[in-house]
Amino acid sequence: AMAAQGPAALLLLLVAAAGGDESEWVRLPSKCEVCKYVALELKSAFEETGKTKEVIDTKYGFLDGKGAAVKYTQSDIRLIEVMENICKRLLDYNLHKERSGSNRFAKGMSETFETLHNLVHKGVKVVMDIPYELWNETSAEVADLKKQCDVLVEEYEDVIEDWYRHHQTEDLSQFLCADRVLKGKDASCLAEKWTGKKGDLASTGEKPSKKKSGKKKKKAGKEQSEGAESLSEDSGVQEAAPLPHSPTDEL
Repeated sequence: AMAAQGPAALLLLLVAAAGGDESEWVRLPSKCEVCKYVALELKSAFEETGKTKEVIDTKYGFLDGKGAAVKYTQSDIRLIEVMENICKRLLDYNLHKERSGSNRFAKGMSETFETLHNLVHKGVKVVMDIPYELWNETSAEVADLKKQCDVLVEEYEDVIEDWYRHHQTEDLSQFLCADRVLKGKDASCLAEKWTGKKGDLASTGEKPSKKKSGKKKKKAGKEQSEGAESLSEDSGVQEAAPLPHSPTDEL
């Protein structure tokens, strides 16, 4: 379906390979993935709004002026503000097809697209079946993440409120997802942590051991920068580069 020659053809293969062994292009988020990121964003949002020492005077709501002052961090206003915007925050996520499991959802541009953007910036013609302007459009998966978030938050509003009022010391992912939303369902994605930084062995799915992680990261970073140079600057190298040289690891 996608015809291209020379360097661009190699790139297309890389983009296709970056999806791993998934033959389907669109894989909508599972309930576990949705809950995982809803909980994560709720934690972040409460953290961001929890730094203020502000006190809200509620006296004005009572004719006899007997209302009490409430700390903002324990107030309904904070809860409402966070809940109203929580699902919109998921639209900041992108699909990182080169990552496995639930880690495919993350903020920032995926490494595959970052590489492509850099090549375009350097004047390499990249041929893909989606126009350049649409590269940063919300993907179907992320749009669905937001949609499923709306449903989940509405359905479990009381649970989130209960956590806010009485259980803030407990981990929200456990309280909301593991114990309730995903009870009796597959909750394995909650344990998936993304430890990879750019340049480590992330795309091979290999986790560097703690002792050697520094060395490995350095080495992989070096390989990556060399790989990126040969990919983008010297089209001769690009055409000659045999695919078994595992360029997908470098993306």
